[in-house]
Amino acid sequence: MGMRKFLSAIVIGMAMLASVTAAQAEKLKVAGIYTVPVQQKWAGTLHRALVKAEKAGKIDYVFSEKTANTDYVRVMREYAEGGAKLIVGEAFGISREARKVADDYPEVAFLMGDPGDKYGKNFSVFDNFIHEPCYLMGVIAGSMTKTNKIGMIGGYPIGEVNRLFHAFMAGAKSVNPDVEFKVSFIGSWYDPPKAKEFAFAQVETGVDVLYAERAGVVDAAREKGILAFGNVNDMNKEENGKDVVVASALWHMENAIDYAINQVNAGTFKAENYKEWTMMQKGGASLSSFYEFDGKISDATKAKVADLTAQIKAGKHTVEINDNEPKSTF
Repeated sequence: MGMRKFLSAIVIGMAMLASVTAAQAEKLKVAGIYTVPVQQKWAGTLHRALVKAEKAGKIDYVFSEKTANTDYVRVMREYAEGGAKLIVGEAFGISREARKVADDYPEVAFLMGDPGDKYGKNFSVFDNFIHEPCYLMGVIAGSMTKTNKIGMIGGYPIGEVNRLFHAFMAGAKSVNPDVEFKVSFIGSWYDPPKAKEFAFAQVETGVDVLYAERAGVVDAAREKGILAFGNVNDMNKEENGKDVVVASALWHMENAIDYAINQVNAGTFKAENYKEWTMMQKGGASLSSFYEFDGKISDATKAKVADLTAQIKAGKHTVEINDNEPKSTF
């Protein structure tokens, strides 16, 4: 190789290396802000999706957990000032204040869990609309109860919980019109002993199936020898639910996060409601496997669930969204 070609090859090689390094340096900076530890299942769903995106080389990811609402706005501003181009978090207790931050940083994209609607040009919102797999769980529960009494234990009677309970009840009623429900809220997002206590009280009323919207209910079901259904995470595998949890309604944020990342990278991010990205059609929700219960659910029920799943994904079956507080029926 002549000296000129040799030098030319070196220059080209250095240019390629520089472009790769520049691309790495320009990797999208994303921040997650959570009011609870990332081990908590709601925050954990967001955290896992962002970690996956980072491992795939799509983003540089930093996060803060256990951030009190009184400190939340300060942390949002610090990340915005620090170069984060996408901030993911929860604005349930600080909706108005979070929107003010979005106004002050128009070049930053915000994707926040929020009870309200999208705002301005750069404040997108989401909630977990996993009511569809909850309906499917109800179909199974309604076919498996012997006493026709099902218990449901949640944190607080807010929209995102209420819609899951109503869907579960509707699914059970669709196959078993005689089924009745006992509904309880423990007034906490994380108090397993209290949830367990409420579950024991419900079992005393004749309940033989429990919907475990909160942690602690599965333990009660195990001790009482009855069945349970899980929520958000796979409680059969992750909350000692073997031989107890028939199935769980799962929430996935990977597709929603990828959509937001792609929008920011393309310069096309705008304020949107990500509701559809948390539903079954776009991969935001699913029903878990039946594990050891696969042979205990009737073939007819499994066929019905499979058919409903296909219809929901095809947009041919709509599960009603009802955010009103559900009431006990016995």
